[in-house]
Amino acid sequence: MSTTQLTAVRPWGGGLAIALRTVGFLFGLLVLIQSLIVVQARPQDLVSGFHGMVDIVSRSMPPDFAYLPEAAWPALETIDIGLFGTIAGICLALPLAVLAASNVTPSRVLYYLSRALIGFTRAVPDLVWALLFVTAVGLGPFPGGLALAVHSVGMLGRLFAETIENMDMAPVDALALTGANRMQVFTHGVVPSVLPALAGIGLYRLDENIRSSLVLGFVGAGGIGFQLLTAMNLFQYQDVSLLLIIVFVIVFAAERLSAICRERLA
Repeated sequence: MSTTQLTAVRPWGGGLAIALRTVGFLFGLLVLIQSLIVVQARPQDLVSGFHGMVDIVSRSMPPDFAYLPEAAWPALETIDIGLFGTIAGICLALPLAVLAASNVTPSRVLYYLSRALIGFTRAVPDLVWALLFVTAVGLGPFPGGLALAVHSVGMLGRLFAETIENMDMAPVDALALTGANRMQVFTHGVVPSVLPALAGIGLYRLDENIRSSLVLGFVGAGGIGFQLLTAMNLFQYQDVSLLLIIVFVIVFAAERLSAICRERLA
């Protein structure tokens, strides 16, 4: 292409790019405006009601540390709900992930069925699962652990399946050529290749589940969330501030431990 032709093409290409950017900007601005309208955003209400928030904070100080012994057991429940939900979720998600990975699944029918099951468990929020299990087994930490386990199947199953699909298939092909059966290929070829990545994903999910277990207590699924809701309903704001401190410590500790473990596995 000659210099004259390039000169003729560039203005058209440049003008098209500017037009596309302008359209994209206007579309994004339109989306932002409609979201502000739908959520009925009124910043002036926040400013006028600021004194109410200040009043609640002032009544929450100082935290009632005498309530700490009573909050210790719910805090332990919260951590254990997250642990139970993560471990059970991993145990359920792993076989589904193998079936849902296109490069190792034994059947296309099982592939689509497992993908559908993973998508369904992920689509239903953990709060809805908690409400269902509370109805089934009653109040307490057990329905919270079950809810996190089922919801974790959806999240972990998808991530595990994608990790397996993106793995290096050379060791698997080499084992298959030597005459290894399907189980030997899986245990000696697939597992060693993806285990560090799967462990990192599981640790990240543990961090998320401990945070989620705090919210599940609001629907009667045990843990410190239930204590927090009760204290708020009884206007015991000093107890609320103490429980929030405990929540912060639990979340921060879980996040740091999870990050350290993932760094060791990397």
